[in-house]
Amino acid sequence: MQDQENQEVQQPSDDAVQAATPVNGEPSLEEQLSATEAKLAEMHDAFMRAKAEGENIRRRAQEDVNKAHKFAIESFAEAMVPVRDSLEMALKVETPSVESLKEGVEMTLKQLTSAFEKNKLVEVLPAQGDKLDPMKHQAVAVVPADQEANTVVTVLQKGYMIADRLLRPAIVTAAQAK
Repeated sequence: MQDQENQEVQQPSDDAVQAATPVNGEPSLEEQLSATEAKLAEMHDAFMRAKAEGENIRRRAQEDVNKAHKFAIESFAEAMVPVRDSLEMALKVETPSVESLKEGVEMTLKQLTSAFEKNKLVEVLPAQGDKLDPMKHQAVAVVPADQEANTVVTVLQKGYMIADRLLRPAIVTAAQAK
């Protein structure tokens, strides 16, 4: 009887035999487990690579933004250097005449205007009678005038825009309602 019990202990149960051996060509549980573990390791590796690539893209984008901020005025600075050179040359003249000073200032103003145009810096200069635009004009006084109310009477200081963004509003006086 002990021999029979030993034989039963030594022989695996029918369920264990079925789980370990393939049925109808299907892989065993151990094979399925090892295949699943291999697939898990492969997916984990792919996930880690994708995560690292995302971090690299984010870091490169941040570096690009930082460089853009740092060198944003480079084009404008390049356009302004000749203007400064002209002003310095004008100061080096020992005995300037009024005519030569006027000519130098006009040439320097042309350089400055060119630099503004190149960098999309546009004047805001409303004409007398233009409708007051609070997005571009700042009225500092309301004066009686022979024109429609809330229109520009005089321009005290030009305004400027960079592309579509207001840099400084034009300072104006507006017509008072009658």
